[in-house]
Amino acid sequence: MLNMSTKRMMRALGAGLGIGVLSGLLSMGFAQSPPGQVPFGVYDPDGDFSADGAVTVEHLFLPWEDVYLPSLNDADAYALERQRALLVTLEPWTWSRSERNTARYLREGIFNGTYDGNMHAVCEVLGTLKSPVTLRFMHEMDDESGQFIWAGWDPDDYIAAYRRMTDLCKEDAPNINLMWSPLGDEKMAQYYPGDDYADLVGLSVFGLQAWDQAKYGHDRTYDEIFAPRYKRAQAFGKPVVVAELGYVGKAGYVEGWKTSVRAENADYPALVGVVYFNYPEVYPWPEGFGQPDWRVKNQVLK
Repeated sequence: MLNMSTKRMMRALGAGLGIGVLSGLLSMGFAQSPPGQVPFGVYDPDGDFSADGAVTVEHLFLPWEDVYLPSLNDADAYALERQRALLVTLEPWTWSRSERNTARYLREGIFNGTYDGNMHAVCEVLGTLKSPVTLRFMHEMDDESGQFIWAGWDPDDYIAAYRRMTDLCKEDAPNINLMWSPLGDEKMAQYYPGDDYADLVGLSVFGLQAWDQAKYGHDRTYDEIFAPRYKRAQAFGKPVVVAELGYVGKAGYVEGWKTSVRAENADYPALVGVVYFNYPEVYPWPEGFGQPDWRVKNQVLK
């Protein structure tokens, strides 16, 4: 059973914009949600989905160092105007790569209180926002690529750190939801922080046709990637969200994903929403696959 704040966050979709208005917006370069009934959200720094009435969740990313906190108030106003909830991914580092610490120093800093002020500063603002807010903290902790300094920790250390910092956040923002959000691989269950620390379970699902062809010898479908991750996630008895979604390839590949990601599927009864990552990849994929551009305006390759 979903609690009321979760229902507000992933509320059922309305009829959206009229066809004539929508056609006009598309001709000006505005993006349209994929077809389907599963609630849809976006990380959308370019504002491509700003006029799409079907979008129910606005996704934000921010670091807890070198962060411009008034941007949260701006995002709140933007979301309120569009009747969207906020999903806030908080990354425990700085986005300035030359000034980042290491996993060891982050871990020590979390446990000795060095970063308490960083967490409080962000969460004090979250507690004042008028939109429904879900916090996604220390995401993809099961990722083994090395891109995140909080990933690949001893599971007990990760769980203790996650609990400590989200407890601090709840002191300032008691009404927020918590999204525990692994990548979705086989080891994800080792990092589960407990039912009191996860109102929702988030997953990441990306389809890169060039990667599929090179590594698997065929085009993988959305369901091929998502189904095993969903099975692992739904075991916790929580609502499941695809917190990061992207797909890039030739027209047929993209169309196959587009028609699947919001389709109601009896195999996914706990799925309550998908959130598209409408931005270029921040970190290069391994083995020379570069940084895919997930933006809908560039996702179809020739």
